[in-house]
Amino acid sequence: MSKIDQSLRDIFGFTTFRPHQREIIEALIGGRDAFVLMPTGGGKSLCYQIPALHRPGVAIVVSPLISLMKDQVDALRVHGLKAAFYNSSLQAGEARQVLARMHAGELDLLYVAPERLMNSDFLARLSELSIALFAIDEAHCVSQWGHDFRPEYIQLGRLRQQFPAVPIIALTATAEPHTRKDILARLGLENARCYLTSFDRPNIRYTVLEKKNPFRQLTTFLEDRQKEAGIIYCLSRKRVEQLTAKLNAAGFSARSYHAGLPAEERESAQEAFLRDDTLIIVATVAFGMGIDKSNIRYVVHYDIPKNIEGYYQETGRAGRDGLEAEALLLFGFGDVALARGLIDNSDNEERRRIESHKLNAMVGFAQACGCRRRVLLGYFGENLAQDCGNCDTCLNPPEMVDVTEDARKALSCIFRVGQRFGMTHVIEVLRGSKNRRLLELGHDRLSTYGIGADRDKDYWAALLRHLIHLGYVEQDVGSYSVLKLTPTSRPLLRGESSLEMGRPRPRPVAERAVPAGRYRPGAGRGIEDAPGRLDPAGQALFENLRRLRKEIAERDGVPPFVVFSDAALVAMVTQRPAGEAAFLEIHGVGQHKLQRYGAQFLAAINQ
Repeated sequence: MSKIDQSLRDIFGFTTFRPHQREIIEALIGGRDAFVLMPTGGGKSLCYQIPALHRPGVAIVVSPLISLMKDQVDALRVHGLKAAFYNSSLQAGEARQVLARMHAGELDLLYVAPERLMNSDFLARLSELSIALFAIDEAHCVSQWGHDFRPEYIQLGRLRQQFPAVPIIALTATAEPHTRKDILARLGLENARCYLTSFDRPNIRYTVLEKKNPFRQLTTFLEDRQKEAGIIYCLSRKRVEQLTAKLNAAGFSARSYHAGLPAEERESAQEAFLRDDTLIIVATVAFGMGIDKSNIRYVVHYDIPKNIEGYYQETGRAGRDGLEAEALLLFGFGDVALARGLIDNSDNEERRRIESHKLNAMVGFAQACGCRRRVLLGYFGENLAQDCGNCDTCLNPPEMVDVTEDARKALSCIFRVGQRFGMTHVIEVLRGSKNRRLLELGHDRLSTYGIGADRDKDYWAALLRHLIHLGYVEQDVGSYSVLKLTPTSRPLLRGESSLEMGRPRPRPVAERAVPAGRYRPGAGRGIEDAPGRLDPAGQALFENLRRLRKEIAERDGVPPFVVFSDAALVAMVTQRPAGEAAFLEIHGVGQHKLQRYGAQFLAAINQ
């Protein structure tokens, strides 16, 4: 067994690496830079945590949130690693102690915020030390094209010049092609090896419901999930507080989280959620970036998010343990208007243009009549070969209609206008608009002018989005959202292949389109067993182990998921380990956790 395999097994309790992890780890240990794009829960952290143990010096991890640093350090300490964070939450004495440990070579990993890292005094300290590597987490924050751009991240581009011999790894779960290119340029990582894994999270079921009495839709969804942890996202602070009050009045236990609350109240809410004392958090997007809580079973968007990147990252907080999870979006055009109003408040015209494009793509996802997962992955440049079988449109398919001829008209029109115009202009040409700019360009003389006048603009917009989702057309956000044909479009354009599209539903599907715990056989490729599928005896043992986990977590002052994930508890129930050797075979159990918790959990299982 190699040294890195030994670390994976003995420290983290895993027997095999996930795709690309070994390559990334070996590259970093060898001193090479890396850019890593992996979905939330895909194992990004291991890509720098293991190299930190196999290179001399301390690994510096850049993280955007204080709460995230604490979660990660807690988890590493439980695994027996020497980790600390250095940020404004520390008292003066605590901060000095962390610096002393760093200078004494007593730390494997140190987590810092970007502005703290790039402070001239702190950089001077680092220049005197042996640095194992720099890991830049949530790297999309460095890009103006990213959905959560943060100016303080821009300074990180200086690291490559100031520490030329130290390898840098940049990691993110959300970056479409334009954002990726920008991240590499801003961080000076043009020579870095890029590792892109699938964006697919097959254990998450995606459901979109048109808003119709949204509070009733929400409470119907929550009724049989009262033992499960979940996040409900809203667009405004006011709606967060109103919804929290209504949920508590209806008998649910919920806490609010948004940037307008006092820091102590936000910290209290997050801490209660992490420790399973509160199971529902109602929040704005201020909550949750990089949150490590692995047993979140659902994420609800009460309002439409402003972009697909945010939606993907927020829904990705569910099911990080690999067990079944749900993502419910309540979609209404009033929310679209609210989101557009928030975008229009910006004084930066370029930001408004980018964010408007991203909102339009999000609306396209919500209105899609085909497989949601194909739309989601297609946005990030990944094509899914077949429908997923684990989203609302796969489980409750719309009526399919042949749109081959209309698709050829649309593709031909994009070609005829020179692939230099956006969706609105293409639709105007198809429908024979008398728009002055169209006439000035002479596009009324094109062969495709007016050939789609028998269809309304909503139909053509739905069809064009369908072509984008399936990869026949790309929408270039870097060039004013112009539509361009891809090589995939050629057989369709020539009449060598056909295309179907779901007929838009005139009314929303049933409020309970996706009941909890009701899964079609084969749905959700690769989903592990879940607590809801256990037999009564197994369910009783799972609840006992969950109570034991909570007691230990409260004793040790850490969140329960840091002790063991839900997936580990399910494995204990299904495998029933009787001794230490068998307990070590449980996914996520390493030597340190065996010594620390093994006796208590084995006793509970054997009893």
